[in-house]
Amino acid sequence: MTASVLDRFLRYVVIDTQSDPASKSQPSTEKQKDLGRILVAELLELGLQDAHLDEHGNVYATIPSNTDRDVPVICFCSHMDTAPDFTGTDVKPQIIRNYPGGDITLPGDVSQVIRVSSHPQLNNQIGNDIVTTDGTTLLGADDKAGIAEIMTAAAFLVANPEIRHGTIKILFTTDEEIGRGADKVDLEKLGARFAYTLDGSTVGEIENETFSANGVSIEITGVAMHPGYAKGKMENALKIAANIIARLPKDMAPETTEGKQGFIHPVAMTGGMESAKITLITRDFVDEGLAEKEALIEAIVKDVMAGYPGSSYRFAVTHQYRNMKQVLDRHPEIMDNLAEAVRRIGVEPVQHSIRGGTDGSRLSFMGLPCPNIYTGGHAYHSPLEWVSVQDMEKSVATIVELVKVWEERAAS
Repeated sequence: MTASVLDRFLRYVVIDTQSDPASKSQPSTEKQKDLGRILVAELLELGLQDAHLDEHGNVYATIPSNTDRDVPVICFCSHMDTAPDFTGTDVKPQIIRNYPGGDITLPGDVSQVIRVSSHPQLNNQIGNDIVTTDGTTLLGADDKAGIAEIMTAAAFLVANPEIRHGTIKILFTTDEEIGRGADKVDLEKLGARFAYTLDGSTVGEIENETFSANGVSIEITGVAMHPGYAKGKMENALKIAANIIARLPKDMAPETTEGKQGFIHPVAMTGGMESAKITLITRDFVDEGLAEKEALIEAIVKDVMAGYPGSSYRFAVTHQYRNMKQVLDRHPEIMDNLAEAVRRIGVEPVQHSIRGGTDGSRLSFMGLPCPNIYTGGHAYHSPLEWVSVQDMEKSVATIVELVKVWEERAAS
């Protein structure tokens, strides 16, 4: 299985599937379908006769049940797109066989170094095989490692029918990296009761909790005036916006928070003298924390605007996603079965919270409870991204054990 998961991974990462947040279509880039078509062909070759690509680029397939037990239908899901944060064009994967330890200098850009001091997980990889890029692109382990693992597990289950399991659904989505991964998923067609995303990181970490997330926009209308005659009259909207950003609490930013701490993060400021717009995101593990942060932002806005009596503002909050733990806690068997599968591959499960979101966040609130499983990838969204082949293999083994656990614990 090890060679198979590596072969698949290397085949998938060279396909450019970067999503585009500026696009209004879904998929946001047609090139995501290039990978989708390859996956459908491979699934059909495995004998999964219903495998297909829909108009939105989502891939669906079914591994039929081979047991008489009443096993809930479960789905395994990963996303095909890579992040807009760094280029995914012309990926050149590098394989370091029998990793000896130490920093890894990437050959395409020697200024890019995967340092053990910044990536202590490398200390657990001595003797393993590490896949990196050449330093000029991201790798795409987020989430092509997950795709390769699901595909490899599917091939293994089809080839070994003596492994009893219920009906298994496979779902590969588009545009997860820009927050739209679940937008066009047809849950009725999918027909699953529970699901698992393969979109995590360190082996052993199983994730049933994400941030809750909102977006905030502040539109400012200032007072425009010829700068030569502006004294006492001009109210520069861009300066007002900069003043608001400068007032945001420094101890409530992504760069100063960790663990269960939420944050306020300005992501864009646009405009000029007459009008300006600030776009922010707020994150917290509880909804009350979001509300407090948004109240704090608006209090800052009001305080700043008091110094500009001729100007006005519009403050808007948009819902993005919610902490999936609110849903998953109502179905404890999902995490219990996953924890048992992790133990069966010889790893102690660690329940972990995601300082971000996954397709599982949205799917859970759409009616498909969906925690997250590790893929073995690290340093996502950057040219320093890397993954261990042996860790990918452990993810494959986890999927196989998980379907066995669900079958064993089902009513006969």
